[in-house]
Amino acid sequence: MEEAQRFLKDKIDSGELVLPAGVSYAFAGNYEQQLRATKRLAIVIPISLMLVFLLLYFQFKTFTASTIHFSGVFVAFAGGFIMLWLYSQPWFLNFSVAGVEMRHLFQIQTINLSVAVWVGFIALFGIATDDGVIMGTYIHQVFEERKPATVKEVREAVVEAGKKRVRPAMMTAAVAIIALLPVLSSTGKGADIMVPMAIPTFGGMIIQIMTMFVVPILQCFWREGEVKKQAKQAIIIEN
Repeated sequence: MEEAQRFLKDKIDSGELVLPAGVSYAFAGNYEQQLRATKRLAIVIPISLMLVFLLLYFQFKTFTASTIHFSGVFVAFAGGFIMLWLYSQPWFLNFSVAGVEMRHLFQIQTINLSVAVWVGFIALFGIATDDGVIMGTYIHQVFEERKPATVKEVREAVVEAGKKRVRPAMMTAAVAIIALLPVLSSTGKGADIMVPMAIPTFGGMIIQIMTMFVVPILQCFWREGEVKKQAKQAIIIEN
């Protein structure tokens, strides 16, 4: 549509196309709806991100902890775009299983950034912090119980809490990923909307598994900084 607009404008400017008096043209249909939806999404997406951050802040009560867990959103955001890129590659899932072509089963084709795709990203924002919250909540509990005072104790507490939350975090991610497989392979009515919506969510949840490692590392870095700061303050008070 944008190319057609430019083409017609150039023709009018050059005088090759002359519109009679009182005659005008406009692009309507799906294109018009797309423009309206894009304007709404420009408001809805930032609001969605702000609400997710506020919910995290109400949970952890500190800006730093909330930011650490909010990092899972950016990890998942990258995963959604990676999956969209993979769908446009001719080699992706280019094999058969039991005579069934995977590219045909999952309808692998180039996916444009449509409204459905952005709605999928909004859904992803809501579930992308699940693993981080599972990790972070238990790490916070362990720190409340142990109250580590040295860097070594901080690292031991983070490792212990992380190990105990690997399985719940993996199960949470697996539930979301497996639940999206029927949607990705659907061909019935509405599939043309649901499949593009599910692709970024599916890719984001796969990459979002990284938050099981990212969140404990960031938590450890933050807690170590707090412990070092308290140690310095204690030394200053003694002197």
